[in-house]
Amino acid sequence: MHTPENEALRRDADDPGHRHLFHIPPADGGPYPDTAYLAGNSLGLQPRATRDELLADLDAWQRLGVEGHLESERPWLPYHELLTAPAARLVGALPAETVVMNSLTVNLHLLMVSFYRPAGERTRIVIEDSAFPSDSYAVRSQARFHGLDPDTTVVRLKPRPGSDTLGTQDVLDFLAREGHTVALLMLGGVNYLTGELMDIPAITAAGRAAGAVVGWDLAHAAGNVPLALHDWDVDFAAWCSYKYLNSGPGALGGVFVHERHLGDPSIQRFEGWWSTEAATRFEMTPVSRPPATVEAWQISNPPIFAMGPVRTSLELFDSVGMPALRERSLRLTAFLEQLLDEVTPGRPLSVVTPRDPARRGCQLSVRIGVGSANELTKRLRHEHGVVADAREPDIVRFAPVPLYSTYHDCWRVAEALAATVEKEGS
Repeated sequence: MHTPENEALRRDADDPGHRHLFHIPPADGGPYPDTAYLAGNSLGLQPRATRDELLADLDAWQRLGVEGHLESERPWLPYHELLTAPAARLVGALPAETVVMNSLTVNLHLLMVSFYRPAGERTRIVIEDSAFPSDSYAVRSQARFHGLDPDTTVVRLKPRPGSDTLGTQDVLDFLAREGHTVALLMLGGVNYLTGELMDIPAITAAGRAAGAVVGWDLAHAAGNVPLALHDWDVDFAAWCSYKYLNSGPGALGGVFVHERHLGDPSIQRFEGWWSTEAATRFEMTPVSRPPATVEAWQISNPPIFAMGPVRTSLELFDSVGMPALRERSLRLTAFLEQLLDEVTPGRPLSVVTPRDPARRGCQLSVRIGVGSANELTKRLRHEHGVVADAREPDIVRFAPVPLYSTYHDCWRVAEALAATVEKEGS
């Protein structure tokens, strides 16, 4: 290691972030009391405010019973509306285009019911070859649902030979050649495996120009990079909130549908009680009257105690702001990259995430050439107190999250890798 520890500590003094707002787990090994937690791309840490806020909602149930729907401090009947405006600001959308509901893959299915409508030669669904498995399963099942063969209907775009990542130009070239066969283009905004940030506006424009519907899985983008879904003319998007949004394991996700689709009676949807206009919900009529907002895609009444942590987290993001977080993210990730550049030469380690800061969020993925990714992450945790996550067989992901990660955390990662992974030939 060339960068001394005091350099990392100096940077933390100058650029402290918001670590004090989070619970940092105790280290499971190594000389430091707290974990160097770089797995926020898998599960974010708990904000200190979450417990009290959640207990306040539980107390309302205890005191009020059913009357809490209208009489609690945060009434349950319109509770989801508390999340709408901050969620919309987070992803660059209008409030009418945004709703928090369900989990990610459930939402993707509900959206594909509406927006994957194969007809004639336009039947194909395009994803990246390294899509998260849940997305792969979802699109294949949608193809089968329409009586199509998933092996020929689902197109998996691969990086060009010699590249670890799928470039924007690769997607544009495919659309130029075969866009007339594509019904739905649905990529990950930030690839879960490599950490690559796709050029969402350019790909969206090309997909829509080719006549396809363009949707995005923003599981690794929401809360990680600035988004402008409305201005980028995205058709639909969905995201989870347990990664960068720090809302707890399995937390509720979010949905975006562009305003041009809202109120369109030709769009098919699955409906339920919460799909109808709120003002007429308790008239108990047999026919739904959906509002001209994305709330028409809601089905069931929202789970209040699951919404509470999402609301708490969104308020935190609202107060700090994505522009400030992105700027700190760029600084932190660049520092980690610098440190990895000092450690990887001579070792069976290579960073596969793009080096251009504009083409990535905060995650840097490291390919290991010897041994198991799982075994390496276990050693990092138990011997050095560094928590990262493994994607077998050979990728270890490090995510210095700008809200709570530190420069010293990044320094500890590099120190731990240097101590754990031997140089080749040694």
